[in-house]
Amino acid sequence: MNLLVVGGGGREHAIIKKVKENPAVETVYALPGNGGIAADAVCVPEIGAKDIGAIVDFARAHAVDFAVVAPDDPLALGCVDRLHEAGIPCFGPEAKAARIEASKVFAKNLMQKYNIPTARYEVFDDPARALAYLRALSSFPVVVKADGLALGKGVLIVQNLSEAEAAVKTMMEDLAFGDSGKEIVIEEFLTGPEVSVLAFTDGTAIVPMVSSMDHKRAGDGDTGLNTGGMGTVAPNPYYTLEIAQICMDTIFLPTLAAMRAEGCPFKGCLYFGLMLTPDGPKVIEYNCRFGDPETQVVLPLLKTDLLTIMQAVENETLGELSVEWHTGAAACVILASGGYPASYEKGKAITLPAAFPENVTCYHAGDRLTEQGLVTSGGRVLGVTAAAPTLRQALADAYAAAETVEFDGKYLRHDIGRRALAALEG
Repeated sequence: MNLLVVGGGGREHAIIKKVKENPAVETVYALPGNGGIAADAVCVPEIGAKDIGAIVDFARAHAVDFAVVAPDDPLALGCVDRLHEAGIPCFGPEAKAARIEASKVFAKNLMQKYNIPTARYEVFDDPARALAYLRALSSFPVVVKADGLALGKGVLIVQNLSEAEAAVKTMMEDLAFGDSGKEIVIEEFLTGPEVSVLAFTDGTAIVPMVSSMDHKRAGDGDTGLNTGGMGTVAPNPYYTLEIAQICMDTIFLPTLAAMRAEGCPFKGCLYFGLMLTPDGPKVIEYNCRFGDPETQVVLPLLKTDLLTIMQAVENETLGELSVEWHTGAAACVILASGGYPASYEKGKAITLPAAFPENVTCYHAGDRLTEQGLVTSGGRVLGVTAAAPTLRQALADAYAAAETVEFDGKYLRHDIGRRALAALEG
C-alpha cells in the first residue's frame, strides 16, 4: 500500500512510525514532512499542508491507497472532502465536521443545544458589546477565545478588566489572529485537573484512547507563556474508570449524536479537552484531530494496528474492531528552541546519539535536513518519548535520553509529569 500523511510535525512523525508497523505498507509520503521524518517517509517539502489542490493531485499521481490528514488547517479547508471526491479513502473529518474545532462559536452552541457540560459563555461579534459585557462582570478571571483557528494561541485567560480589554483589542480590533478574531467567545473560568482524551470514531462507534496530561506553559511550575505543549504523560492519573464512564455517558456519546443530528457526523480522531471540575467533567475544547504532543505518548501505548483502526473508521466498521492497549505509561519531553514561543533563531545544528534505548523514540517536529545534517527550523524541535512499566521510569528514561541530544539554545521543562506523579503516589 501507498500511504500519504499530510503534515510535518511531531504528531505526524508519530503517526507515520505507527502506520509503518503494518506489513502491507510499502511507501509513506509526507506532505511536507520534515528533516527527521525523511528517515521514515518520502518527504515532499514543496507541497504545504494547506495546498489542497496540490495534495490531491499528488495523491492521484502517486497511486495513494489511503491518506491521513493530520493538522487542523487542511481539515477545516476541506482536504478530506477533496480526497474523497478523487476516490481516495482517508482518515479525518470532512470540513463541515471539522467546524467543531474550526469554530469555537459552533462548538459552544452545539454543547448548549444538546446539554453537553461546558463553561457558561457569551458570543460577541462587536467589540463595543464585548467590552460592555466585560465591564459589567463582578469577578475575574474569565476566558476570551477567538472563534477560529489561531495556531493554538487564540485562547487567553484574563485576570482583570484591563487584561480583558487588551484581549478584545488584540483579537477583534487589531485582528492579531486574522479573521479568526472577528467573533469571540467569553466564558467562565473553570478549575480542576485537565485531561486530554483522544478518541477514534466512525460517527457512531467511539473508542477512547489512553488519557493524557499536557503541559502548556513554557516554564517550570507552569509559568511563562502558553505554548503548543512542552511535554505530555499518559495515562492521566486523574482520569479514573468512574470519570471515564461519566464522560462517555454525558460528553462523548452525546457529542457524536449531536454532530449526527446537525448533519455533520464526525469521522476521525476527536479530541476532548476536559476539565474535571467540582461539578463534574466539562468540555474546555474540542479538536478535530490528534493532539500534539499528546499523540507522541498515546500511540506508543497502542497495541492494535493503527492503519487497521483508521480503515475501520473510514469504512464505518469501528464497532466491529477490538482495540487493545499496552499496560504501563509513556512520557514525552519537548526540546524547544531558546525563545519559544516568542522569537527564536533557526538553523542550529542538531547532534543526536548514535542510537536511543529500545524503549525511547525521538519524534522530529521542527527540523530540516541540510548537506551538513539536521538543523532546527521550528520552536518545538524534538519530542523525546519513553514507554515503561511505570510513569516514574518513563519520565526518568525520557529525561535521560533528552540529555543526549544537543543543539544551541536547547531548552526544556524539568517538571513534566510532576503533578501526575504526585497524584499517583500521594
